[in-house]
Amino acid sequence: MWCAKTTHFFQKQNVNSSHPIIFSLPNLNTMNQLQGTGVALVTPFHDDYSIDFDGLKRLIDHVINGGADYLVALGTTGETVTLSSSEKKQVLKACLEYNAGRIPVVYGMGGNNTMSVLSEIASTDFTAITAILSVSPYYNKPTQAGIIAHYKAIADACPVPVILYNIPGRTMSNITAETTLSLAEHSNIIGMKEASGNLEQCMQIAAKMPKDFLLISGDDLMTKALYSIGGSGIISVMANALPATFKALCHGNEAESLKAAFSLLPLNNLMYEESNPVGIKNLLCHMGICDDQVRLPMLRASLGLNQKIKAEFQKLK
Repeated sequence: MWCAKTTHFFQKQNVNSSHPIIFSLPNLNTMNQLQGTGVALVTPFHDDYSIDFDGLKRLIDHVINGGADYLVALGTTGETVTLSSSEKKQVLKACLEYNAGRIPVVYGMGGNNTMSVLSEIASTDFTAITAILSVSPYYNKPTQAGIIAHYKAIADACPVPVILYNIPGRTMSNITAETTLSLAEHSNIIGMKEASGNLEQCMQIAAKMPKDFLLISGDDLMTKALYSIGGSGIISVMANALPATFKALCHGNEAESLKAAFSLLPLNNLMYEESNPVGIKNLLCHMGICDDQVRLPMLRASLGLNQKIKAEFQKLK
């Protein structure tokens, strides 16, 4: 482990110890609840690869106190693919308990076996879960018609709303704008996390999407651009460490929002240099929130990456 955790630095990102959504949450519809910053939570691990639940609690308190609007548990950044079914249930249970109803929780639930996803839906207790985030089927590369059938089956079966997730860099399959707009007509599909990096495609969605459909950035640096075309926020990696920055980006005035967006530039590429969540976990380690351990086949940040992240971290102090 190259990083040396800095105790309590994360308290400097604490800008909102009593989140305004807490007391009015039951009166808001789902679309209103999921505006702004959703944090794609990492899953902290100990050196022996076991789950660090104390670290997870510190992280959740940190992002809520920093102004996050909702949590996203067990997405890509949470290293879900390396967690057992039992561990996933433990992490979800811990997230809901630690959150204690303070802000909405979105649960990552998807895969490339539609029947398996439907089985998981049937066996899940959705109490306190606001919506699910469901990644497009990966590896088997279905047609657009197959993607539509897959998501309609999930939306028909799921007792909470569904957010689509397009990330072609990982799935090797793009959800086209036409497909997104077709799925947006389903009453239980409420949004799209768009991580294609294709602004034109996002504009095609924004131009024709229903008024109550959420177009959510899946790329931290695209957040401002998506807001300009009618987007509703971000499901963010870097907000694990910098929730107050994303609060300014999503809810500040124009000057505050631009300043926050530009401040992300030095760190952004470092977060992905050795794949996600290696970079963000290393940054969180420097901040004293959790260790930077990841599960194989990923490895902790190299000495070189650690030094670059540490240098940028020092500028944040």
